[in-house]
Amino acid sequence: MAIINSDSTLSLPIGTKNPQNHRVLIEEIGGLIRVYKDGHVERPQIVPCVTCTLPLELGVTCKDLVIDKFTNIWARFYVPKCNLEKLPLLVYFHGGGFCVGSAAWSCYHEFLAVLARNAGCVIMSVDYRLAPENPLPAAYEDGEKALIWVKQQALSGSNKWWLKNCDFSNVFVAGDSAGGNIAHNVSLRLSVNWAQLKPLIFKGNILIQPFFGGESRTISEALMVQPRGSVLNLVASDTYWRLSLPKGANRDHPWCNSRAKRSSKLDRMTYLPTMVCVSELDILKDRNMEFCGVLRNSGIQVEHVVYKDVGHAFQILDKSQFSQMQTQEMISHIKAFVSKRMNSG
Repeated sequence: MAIINSDSTLSLPIGTKNPQNHRVLIEEIGGLIRVYKDGHVERPQIVPCVTCTLPLELGVTCKDLVIDKFTNIWARFYVPKCNLEKLPLLVYFHGGGFCVGSAAWSCYHEFLAVLARNAGCVIMSVDYRLAPENPLPAAYEDGEKALIWVKQQALSGSNKWWLKNCDFSNVFVAGDSAGGNIAHNVSLRLSVNWAQLKPLIFKGNILIQPFFGGESRTISEALMVQPRGSVLNLVASDTYWRLSLPKGANRDHPWCNSRAKRSSKLDRMTYLPTMVCVSELDILKDRNMEFCGVLRNSGIQVEHVVYKDVGHAFQILDKSQFSQMQTQEMISHIKAFVSKRMNSG
């Protein structure tokens, strides 16, 4: 399981005053985010943000592009070297409980560059607005806006460096943790009318450890023992949902609980075939399996893979040899899913 070692100087008891600025702290996830009563939010840079630079030998070109200057949405593109054939486009949303994270985080930069090269995809990694300043559905709206922007770029007929490499008849929506939740909800919102996004043709969802919850605890939530400082534990999960959901909502809101009445009404004719990546030691394991059950019960094509002996976000945060092997397996599974869906017609 990936561990984030928090600096003890970053932690303050909830509800006490910070002696440095005299603000009242009301929510905190140690080392990642502090929220104060007056609305001020701090996000210590526990994970470094990096530029687009990549090793030349990787064979991947990377650049950042602005999607919406008014809301400051942007995306980082990864384009692997290819011959004459065009490559599928994978639109990716990073994790972080809707409250932290960035497309520029070093862990995502490294993972997505390798994924682009090994899976043979152009990847667009979207940097969306974060809660609590922008609670849900802001991230979903940003996801929709990003896909509409891609449509506009495709219609422009431009020969831009990344456009000329994209096969817009094979587009996938993907993400991990909160990003997996965003990918699901963006697909759900757009599935009402996919035709509005032509010439883009969407072939599937790829959800890695998607972030769901509920008021009642699952067995993995209640009993899964997480190491101290783990990237995701039950307390952190509950805090993320408090900060992200609309005011007055609880964890049985359909954006959180995949078994909620409004959330579970999926249309097998319009919701995309889906791959779900599950980690055996993740507190979200049962939620992920429940979600797969909801899809199957709705007649939607779904396949899942369980990665043994690894925890939440192992593919970006755990550098052990075993986890790296599991990450390579995950990339192989994603490549196979993309290939199968591309050939499905």
